[in-house]
Amino acid sequence: MSSSFYLFIILEMGILNLSFSLLLLLSALQLVSAQLATDPNEVSALNKIIDHWDMGNQLSLSIDPCTPNATWASSTANPRVICDCAGSTCHITHLKIYALDILGEIPRELFELKELIDLNLGQNVLSGPIPAEIGQLSKLQYLLGINNLTGPVPQEIGNLSKLLSLSFGSNQFSGPLPMKLGKLTTLQELYLDSSGVTGPIPQELANLKSLNTLWASDNLFTGQLPEFLGTFAELKDLRLEGTLFEGPIPSNFGALVKLDILRVGDLGEEDSSLGFLENLTSLSTLSLRNCRVSGKIPEQIGKFAKLQYLDLSFNKLTGQIPNSFQEFTVLQFLYLGDNNLSGELPTNIITPKLIALDVSFNPMSGNLPLNFVRTGFSMNVLGTSINGNGLPDRGGFGLLNCLQGNAKCSNQIPALSSFSIKCGGTSQTSASGIEYDDDSETLGAASFYKSSRWAVSSTGNFVFNSNGPQYIASTDSQITETLESELYKTARLSPSSLRYFGLDLMNGKYIVELHFAEITMEDDTSSWKGLGRRIFDVYIQGERVLQDFNIQKEAGGSKRALIKTFETNVSNTIMNIHFMWAGKGTCCIPLQGTYGPLVSAINVRQVPGAGNSANRGRKRVGRIVGISLGCAAAVVIVSSAFYLWWIKDDAPGHMRVHTDIPKK
Repeated sequence: MSSSFYLFIILEMGILNLSFSLLLLLSALQLVSAQLATDPNEVSALNKIIDHWDMGNQLSLSIDPCTPNATWASSTANPRVICDCAGSTCHITHLKIYALDILGEIPRELFELKELIDLNLGQNVLSGPIPAEIGQLSKLQYLLGINNLTGPVPQEIGNLSKLLSLSFGSNQFSGPLPMKLGKLTTLQELYLDSSGVTGPIPQELANLKSLNTLWASDNLFTGQLPEFLGTFAELKDLRLEGTLFEGPIPSNFGALVKLDILRVGDLGEEDSSLGFLENLTSLSTLSLRNCRVSGKIPEQIGKFAKLQYLDLSFNKLTGQIPNSFQEFTVLQFLYLGDNNLSGELPTNIITPKLIALDVSFNPMSGNLPLNFVRTGFSMNVLGTSINGNGLPDRGGFGLLNCLQGNAKCSNQIPALSSFSIKCGGTSQTSASGIEYDDDSETLGAASFYKSSRWAVSSTGNFVFNSNGPQYIASTDSQITETLESELYKTARLSPSSLRYFGLDLMNGKYIVELHFAEITMEDDTSSWKGLGRRIFDVYIQGERVLQDFNIQKEAGGSKRALIKTFETNVSNTIMNIHFMWAGKGTCCIPLQGTYGPLVSAINVRQVPGAGNSANRGRKRVGRIVGISLGCAAAVVIVSSAFYLWWIKDDAPGHMRVHTDIPKK
């Protein structure tokens, strides 16, 4: 054989040896990589956490928790464990235990996971305090969520200097916010709504200049609305409803030009103005409900091209509705009720996207706007003097004409001494023979409906409710603590204001029975879905008879009947029963939009022998017109109007007779 042949053989063997060596090297590297293990202290701690929370069925670590491609490391895994193996040892950096109804306190072993970046324990039922050792997790960027935690918010959270998002809303904390939270200068999101914290917001929180989201509603915050919030130039979402804050709204809020959502409500003491809004043109949601806002509405608001939701109801606004409100291009909900607005409605105020318009209880006049009969649109002009000539229902117009004084209504409708309503349901007769009228009419986001003996007005929209509008609740479950279970299986809901009026009543003293049962919120203490709280106020004849009323708490649980009984006087032939949400209670448990007044039935009867037909001095007369337009094409709900006489000298007194759970 030639020498070239031997040379070829030698070269080929050399290449084979080199390839073999490279394979050995790669195998060795893979072996080293495979042998990388999680810090044994973290493995031990994680196993103890699993045992403490009895999670063996959900997360069983038969292999190293940082094993590549483990089932618990996938993006959809829950529980989920993610590791960082960049060094010679793997460390647990992400721990997600979300919405698994985990019970018990936070174990100390959790704080052995010192490399954690993201700790998501939201929507569980963890109880007890947050241990001070939380401050040892110095690398955390995301922390906590809905639970049932108690005690003070630990000041050691202020040591978590890398936090980007902190959520401890919907818990049961107590006491003030710790001043050391002001050290979290990188914080971008702070969710502390319905957390239970109280007192003034510490001035030290003025350092949180990076915040773009602040939810702080439904807490007993006191003092003036902090002016330093107006220095948070990055804010896009600010929510401060249902607190004990005092006004006014600081004028420097006008510097928050990046705001997309601004919800402030239920302010006391000093009046506020709307002047600060001039440059907040990025707003899509603006709600300043019940904020003692006075003065005129700025024309500039009508030029907010992104505005979809505007609620300025229950304030002290004066003047006319700006003509610029005819220029809205994407506005869907407009609430201006319960103010002192005057003049006429702008002719083209019903803009193309508008779904609901509420101007009820304002001294307005003039005609109905153009295009008010439109599929999917609802309007409430109850408590105004707006002309009803455009009503398509001539019978409704006839009644309107009568009640505006062109005829004597008393000759047509006999005086009544009682009325009963099956709120949100069909008519039924109780075991005791009480006939409850049908109240199953579909109401929209700004609606009014009248029957022969009573009327109902509903305003508000369940913002951010992915399930759409839910104005009637129902259940198939049995209601306990009553022989009238069917009476409580449906209820009327409202996200803002729900009023019932008894009409043409004989003057005198009346007994008012309000029937309640919580049928949408659960009371299962073993699930996060049982952590919700519905809270609202009730007024009868203008006097608040129930404040911060919680059906579930007073009845002793969900799906349990509760009757509240009151005495009141009628001196003007009309009774007004008002259920109002004041921004308190949880908003989103078990679902988004679970809040606001709920009532199952109303039964009103005159006290025997207490009638009074004598004429009384009438110092003020208000014309009331109501219109509710349904969503079905070409369907218009009955429109009507009636006088509501408020008598200063004979302000109706209210005496609470008794409150109890109806017995079996």
